[in-house]
Amino acid sequence: MTNKVVEFIDLGLTDYRTAWDYQEQLFRDVIAVKLANRDQPQDTKSTPNYLIFCEHNHVYTLGKSGKPEHLLLKKDELAHNQASFYHINRGGDITYHGPGQIVGYPILDLDNFFTDIHLYLRTLEDAVIKTLADYNIDAGRIPGLTGVWIDYYKEARHPRKICALGVKTSRWVTMHGFALNVNTDLSYFNHIVPCGIDDKAVTSMARELKRTVKMEEVSARLKGHLASAFNMELITPESIKVHLPDNDRPGAQ
Repeated sequence: MTNKVVEFIDLGLTDYRTAWDYQEQLFRDVIAVKLANRDQPQDTKSTPNYLIFCEHNHVYTLGKSGKPEHLLLKKDELAHNQASFYHINRGGDITYHGPGQIVGYPILDLDNFFTDIHLYLRTLEDAVIKTLADYNIDAGRIPGLTGVWIDYYKEARHPRKICALGVKTSRWVTMHGFALNVNTDLSYFNHIVPCGIDDKAVTSMARELKRTVKMEEVSARLKGHLASAFNMELITPESIKVHLPDNDRPGAQ
């Protein structure tokens, strides 16, 4: 039985490792329900869906197929820039997360929506493109590349990436997601080769609009466009328990 209800969880400004552990917990829980349904078809339960929004402290994350040399900082330079680094299990290369950026982590059972990863990525992009259109920012795609871009058409002479995507799926359950630059400090992108592409720039809503943008307003508009794009019903549970990770967990530098 399909379930299009999605629990929305706003973690606010959150350490990357905390959010990663929380994602993993929810991801495993959804898969566990799917496996139980397979093994006990007489007692089938609908699988839950989640949508997490947050901001992160300064952090660089490298996808499983990424190149470490695309991070241009050494370990001591990371500390000097108050940034951390994680090699993680999503697709894609290297990217930056930080304050002023809306990071979205949909943990969806695509059996509740559609089982097509390409369509899933394009649907996420569509919601971001429509959100930007609400601010009269003309954005779109570059063929063959993932994400949302400014100046993506008309020969794409000066394309600037405003939203990065990188996901993981297992048994049609998703995790990781997208990062939309709203009021982001773009100088942190100078320390990486963004998504492994060295001839294209990054931008933010604030840079394009030449003003600071209200994060809460962008978040609300983006939620609405995601709900419409996926035909989902977003609900906000009264209480959310986030289990903090152990401080000695390996993986960060």
